Amino acid sequence: MQLEDSYAGNVNSQEAFTKLSDQQNATLIDVRTQAEWAFVGVPDLRPIGKEPMLVEWQSFPSSGPNPEFVATVLDQLVKKGLDQSAPIYFLCRSGARSQAAAIALTQAGYTQCFNISDGFEGPLDTEGHRGTQSGWKAAGLPWVQN
Repeated sequence: MQLEDSYAGNVNSQEAFTKLSDQQNATLIDVRTQAEWAFVGVPDLRPIGKEPMLVEWQSFPSSGPNPEFVATVLDQLVKKGLDQSAPIYFLCRSGARSQAAAIALTQAGYTQCFNISDGFEGPLDTEGHRGTQSGWKAAGLPWVQN
């Protein structure tokens, strides 16, 4: 069994934004750290009448796993009135933590968990910078910085 078989699959950031726009019950969960949200920025879903859920997959600075991740997400999904068939799009910097989060929520019974494989900033470019080749920012999708 391949890793992709343990969740609904991968989409790029543009595909995710389109689905979030078109599907009323679709939601975005940004699993990066509080430091990343504060200093790098977060997706701005206000233009489509939504807001992302911000739940750390790993804590900063320890980088240890967040033992409350699944419980926190489940609680927030219930509060939003989203059932186990709701499309959920997971986002991190470059697609690794979000893939792990998609697998974890699939194991918790949610059937439409998607990994945004190019992430918020995408991979490093030839000069060692992120956010220039692919990802949410490079695609020109709405985002804000605090």
